Amino acid sequence: MLRYFGFSGFITLAAIAVAFIGLGAGAAITTIVLIAIEIAFSFDNAILNAKILERLSKTWQQLFLTIGMIFAIVGVRFVFPILIVMVTAGLGWGQVIDDALHHPDVYGKHLEEAHASISAFGGAFLLTLTLYFLFEARDILWLKRIERPLQKVPSGVWLPPLLSALVVILVGLFAGKHSGEVLRAGLIGVVSYAAIKIFIDALGKLAPAGQKIYTGWSAFLAFMYLQVLDASFSFDGVLGAFAITDQVLLIALGLGVGAIWVRSLTVFLVRNGTLNTYQFLEHGAHYAIFVLAAALLSSIYYEVPDAITGIVGLGVIGSSFVASREAMHAKRAKSSS
Repeated sequence: MLRYFGFSGFITLAAIAVAFIGLGAGAAITTIVLIAIEIAFSFDNAILNAKILERLSKTWQQLFLTIGMIFAIVGVRFVFPILIVMVTAGLGWGQVIDDALHHPDVYGKHLEEAHASISAFGGAFLLTLTLYFLFEARDILWLKRIERPLQKVPSGVWLPPLLSALVVILVGLFAGKHSGEVLRAGLIGVVSYAAIKIFIDALGKLAPAGQKIYTGWSAFLAFMYLQVLDASFSFDGVLGAFAITDQVLLIALGLGVGAIWVRSLTVFLVRNGTLNTYQFLEHGAHYAIFVLAAALLSSIYYEVPDAITGIVGLGVIGSSFVASREAMHAKRAKSSS
């Protein structure tokens, strides 16, 4: 465990110390809360990441933990929200940076004004991801009453994005003054994941089953796919963090350290073959993602407490873990009898 999580633990202590020395005890406590929130919201992210990462070499897995960390902390948790504010508020880079560092209340207001677009894109992206999983043919089913009927639907590659687009249209119709931006951002989210899914499936056909297929440019593109996934999962965390503090650097610090824990967990899942041992864990992750997608889209109309989304998501993943253990014990008992 120390081999996988020792670095994350060290960085956590260092971040808390930096917050304490620079801003005091209150900032240190806020950092701890932000780290905990990011970890709680990102178990499903780690499980999905593991499905891709297990097809990469250990070199790329190490890059995921090093260069990928920089992208997750600086790019997704700091630069990405600034870019969102630039586009939605029509401000320049310098102005947004100045607001983020010196006028966090103004920056937070701009980010709040972009809430509808962010939630629509992230919710639609994650909803499309979930629907692809539910309609995909598979031998192992967890919630059979839900999954078995969906397995019989001839979905093809276009049904999941089509259904997601219909949901986005319905959400946009009742979004009032945000209707146009919700429709645009939501449909971009649907198309973005559909394009990524088609690309990943194409990569999977390039080599025999059971072999690592991501090498060279394919490995690089798969690596970037993981960064896009990470960004889509970070939307709720970044928005929720502003309900705790308006200090942008503190948010980047807390959520960034949380992201390091998530990436360490991803590598742990891959190296220990956890997804193969606990057969319903991937199912639980996707149902938790559905909960997150629903929360993001619902937040366009009314505030959804982060605690509820996190608790429900963790509960679903925990249930899939318990179900996996029970199935494993039942299989062992059957084979020994």
